[in-house]
Amino acid sequence: MSDEKQRPTEAEALAAVRTLIEWAGDDPDREGLLDTPRRVIKAYRELFAGYESDPREYLKRTFEEVGGYDELVILKDIRVVSFCEHHMLPFLGKAHVGYLPSNRVVGISKLARVVHGFARRLQIQEKLTAEIAEAIQDILQPKGVGVVIVSEHSCMTMRGVNTPGSRLTTSHLLGEVRDDPRTRTEFFELVRNGG
Repeated sequence: MSDEKQRPTEAEALAAVRTLIEWAGDDPDREGLLDTPRRVIKAYRELFAGYESDPREYLKRTFEEVGGYDELVILKDIRVVSFCEHHMLPFLGKAHVGYLPSNRVVGISKLARVVHGFARRLQIQEKLTAEIAEAIQDILQPKGVGVVIVSEHSCMTMRGVNTPGSRLTTSHLLGEVRDDPRTRTEFFELVRNGG
Protein backbone atom coordinates (compact mmCIF):
# COMPACT_ATOMS: atom_id res chain seq x y z
CA MET A 1 0.00 0.00 0.00
CA SER A 2 1.29 3.46 -0.93
CA ASP A 3 2.34 5.91 1.80
CA GLU A 4 1.23 8.80 -0.39
CA LYS A 5 -1.89 10.48 0.94
CA GLN A 6 -4.90 10.52 -1.36
CA ARG A 7 -6.10 13.91 -2.54
CA PRO A 8 -9.61 14.73 -1.24
CA THR A 9 -12.43 14.39 -3.74
CA GLU A 10 -14.31 17.33 -5.20
CA ALA A 11 -17.31 16.42 -3.00
CA GLU A 12 -15.08 16.56 0.10
CA ALA A 13 -13.70 19.95 -0.97
CA LEU A 14 -17.23 21.29 -1.52
CA ALA A 15 -18.26 20.02 1.93
CA ALA A 16 -15.20 21.67 3.51
CA VAL A 17 -16.11 25.06 2.01
CA ARG A 18 -19.70 24.65 3.26
CA THR A 19 -18.30 23.90 6.71
CA LEU A 20 -16.16 27.06 6.65
CA ILE A 21 -19.18 29.15 5.64
CA GLU A 22 -21.12 27.71 8.58
CA TRP A 23 -18.15 28.16 10.92
CA ALA A 24 -17.97 31.85 9.88
CA GLY A 25 -21.58 32.17 11.00
CA ASP A 26 -23.53 32.15 7.75
CA ASP A 27 -25.93 29.75 6.06
CA PRO A 28 -24.44 27.95 3.02
CA ASP A 29 -28.00 27.26 1.82
CA ARG A 30 -28.99 30.91 1.46
CA GLU A 31 -29.39 32.12 -2.11
CA GLY A 32 -26.21 34.20 -2.32
CA LEU A 33 -24.04 31.36 -1.02
CA LEU A 34 -25.54 28.36 -2.84
CA ASP A 35 -22.87 28.31 -5.56
CA THR A 36 -20.03 29.64 -3.39
CA PRO A 37 -18.45 26.24 -2.58
CA ARG A 38 -18.22 25.40 -6.29
CA ARG A 39 -16.79 28.85 -7.09
CA VAL A 40 -14.23 28.54 -4.31
CA ILE A 41 -12.91 25.16 -5.44
CA LYS A 42 -12.81 26.38 -9.05
CA ALA A 43 -10.79 29.42 -7.92
CA TYR A 44 -8.50 27.25 -5.79
CA ARG A 45 -7.89 24.91 -8.72
CA GLU A 46 -6.58 27.91 -10.67
CA LEU A 47 -4.77 29.61 -7.77
CA PHE A 48 -2.96 26.40 -6.81
CA ALA A 49 -2.27 25.11 -10.33
CA GLY A 50 1.45 25.04 -9.49
CA TYR A 51 0.97 21.62 -7.91
CA GLU A 52 -0.13 20.15 -11.25
CA SER A 53 3.22 20.45 -13.02
CA ASP A 54 6.94 20.90 -12.50
CA PRO A 55 7.86 24.54 -13.28
CA ARG A 56 11.40 23.43 -14.08
CA GLU A 57 10.10 21.73 -17.23
CA TYR A 58 9.47 25.16 -18.81
CA LEU A 59 13.21 25.81 -18.90
CA LYS A 60 14.23 22.69 -20.80
CA ARG A 61 13.75 24.09 -24.32
CA THR A 62 16.67 26.45 -24.92
CA PHE A 63 18.34 28.24 -27.81
CA GLU A 64 22.06 28.10 -28.48
CA GLU A 65 22.12 30.64 -31.32
CA VAL A 66 22.81 33.71 -29.20
CA GLY A 67 25.16 35.57 -31.57
CA GLY A 68 27.83 35.81 -28.88
CA TYR A 69 25.50 37.49 -26.39
CA ASP A 70 26.93 37.08 -22.89
CA GLU A 71 25.45 39.94 -20.86
CA LEU A 72 22.65 39.87 -18.30
CA VAL A 73 19.17 38.87 -19.44
CA ILE A 74 16.53 40.35 -17.13
CA LEU A 75 12.75 40.05 -17.22
CA LYS A 76 11.18 42.59 -14.88
CA ASP A 77 7.77 43.13 -13.35
CA ILE A 78 6.45 39.56 -13.57
CA ARG A 79 3.18 39.57 -11.65
CA VAL A 80 3.32 37.34 -8.57
CA VAL A 81 0.11 35.93 -7.10
CA SER A 82 0.75 33.46 -4.33
CA PHE A 83 -0.69 32.37 -1.00
CA CYS A 84 1.04 32.53 2.36
CA GLU A 85 1.32 29.00 3.68
CA HIS A 86 0.79 30.23 7.24
CA HIS A 87 -2.61 31.93 6.79
CA MET A 88 -3.67 30.94 3.25
CA LEU A 89 -4.05 34.62 2.43
CA PRO A 90 -2.69 36.08 -0.81
CA PHE A 91 0.51 37.96 -1.33
CA LEU A 92 0.78 40.00 -4.50
CA GLY A 93 3.73 41.66 -6.10
CA LYS A 94 6.35 41.56 -8.80
CA ALA A 95 9.32 39.35 -9.55
CA HIS A 96 12.45 40.44 -11.40
CA VAL A 97 14.42 37.53 -12.83
CA GLY A 98 17.84 37.70 -14.43
CA TYR A 99 20.58 35.38 -15.54
CA LEU A 100 23.99 35.62 -17.14
CA PRO A 101 23.93 33.09 -20.01
CA SER A 102 26.87 30.81 -20.61
CA ASN A 103 26.03 29.32 -24.00
CA ARG A 104 22.24 29.20 -24.28
CA VAL A 105 19.13 31.22 -23.53
CA VAL A 106 15.50 30.39 -22.87
CA GLY A 107 12.40 32.03 -24.33
CA ILE A 108 11.47 34.93 -22.07
CA SER A 109 7.91 33.70 -21.54
CA LYS A 110 9.42 30.63 -19.88
CA LEU A 111 10.88 32.81 -17.12
CA ALA A 112 7.40 34.13 -16.34
CA ARG A 113 5.98 30.59 -16.44
CA VAL A 114 8.57 29.41 -13.91
CA VAL A 115 7.62 32.27 -11.56
CA HIS A 116 3.92 31.48 -11.94
CA GLY A 117 4.47 27.73 -11.53
CA PHE A 118 6.22 28.10 -8.18
CA ALA A 119 3.98 30.96 -7.03
CA ARG A 120 0.75 29.00 -7.58
CA ARG A 121 1.38 26.94 -4.46
CA LEU A 122 1.24 27.60 -0.74
CA GLN A 123 4.47 29.50 -0.19
CA ILE A 124 6.61 31.79 1.83
CA GLN A 125 8.24 34.48 -0.26
CA GLU A 126 11.77 33.58 0.78
CA LYS A 127 11.36 29.99 -0.41
CA LEU A 128 9.62 31.11 -3.62
CA THR A 129 12.54 33.42 -4.47
CA ALA A 130 15.09 30.66 -3.91
CA GLU A 131 13.10 28.02 -5.84
CA ILE A 132 12.93 30.22 -8.93
CA ALA A 133 16.65 31.07 -8.85
CA GLU A 134 17.76 27.50 -8.20
CA ALA A 135 15.57 26.08 -10.98
CA ILE A 136 17.08 28.50 -13.49
CA GLN A 137 20.60 27.70 -12.27
CA ASP A 138 20.05 23.93 -12.33
CA ILE A 139 18.42 23.72 -15.76
CA LEU A 140 20.07 26.51 -17.79
CA GLN A 141 23.43 26.34 -16.01
CA PRO A 142 24.17 30.02 -16.63
CA LYS A 143 27.15 31.87 -15.16
CA GLY A 144 24.82 33.37 -12.58
CA VAL A 145 21.21 34.06 -11.57
CA GLY A 146 19.44 36.82 -9.69
CA VAL A 147 15.83 36.90 -8.50
CA VAL A 148 14.16 39.74 -6.59
CA ILE A 149 10.54 39.64 -5.43
CA VAL A 150 8.71 42.59 -3.90
CA SER A 151 5.20 41.96 -2.61
CA GLU A 152 2.48 42.97 -0.20
CA HIS A 153 1.23 40.26 2.14
CA SER A 154 -2.46 40.19 3.06
CA CYS A 155 -1.62 38.36 6.28
CA MET A 156 0.03 41.62 7.41
CA THR A 157 -2.15 44.20 5.69
CA MET A 158 -5.64 42.79 6.38
CA ARG A 159 -5.17 41.23 9.81
CA GLY A 160 -2.66 40.90 12.61
CA VAL A 161 -0.37 43.92 12.60
CA ASN A 162 -2.60 45.72 10.00
CA THR A 163 0.09 47.58 8.06
CA PRO A 164 -1.29 48.36 4.58
CA GLY A 165 1.36 49.43 2.11
CA SER A 166 4.21 47.51 3.71
CA ARG A 167 6.15 45.40 1.23
CA LEU A 168 8.55 42.52 1.63
CA THR A 169 11.61 42.35 -0.62
CA THR A 170 13.56 39.13 -1.03
CA SER A 171 16.50 38.30 -3.28
CA HIS A 172 18.42 35.17 -4.16
CA LEU A 173 21.68 35.48 -6.08
CA LEU A 174 23.82 32.66 -7.46
CA GLY A 175 27.13 32.39 -9.29
CA GLU A 176 28.64 35.54 -10.80
CA VAL A 177 25.54 37.60 -10.01
CA ARG A 178 26.34 36.97 -6.34
CA ASP A 179 30.15 36.77 -6.44
CA ASP A 180 31.21 39.43 -8.96
CA PRO A 181 30.63 42.88 -7.41
CA ARG A 182 30.26 44.56 -10.83
CA THR A 183 27.70 42.03 -12.09
CA ARG A 184 25.82 42.17 -8.79
CA THR A 185 25.67 45.99 -8.95
CA GLU A 186 24.61 45.91 -12.60
CA PHE A 187 21.82 43.41 -11.81
CA PHE A 188 20.40 45.53 -8.99
CA GLU A 189 20.73 48.73 -11.05
CA LEU A 190 18.86 47.19 -13.99
CA VAL A 191 16.16 45.82 -11.67
CA ARG A 192 15.79 49.22 -9.97
CA ASN A 193 16.17 51.60 -12.90
CA GLY A 194 16.43 49.59 -16.08
CA GLY A 195 13.32 51.16 -17.55
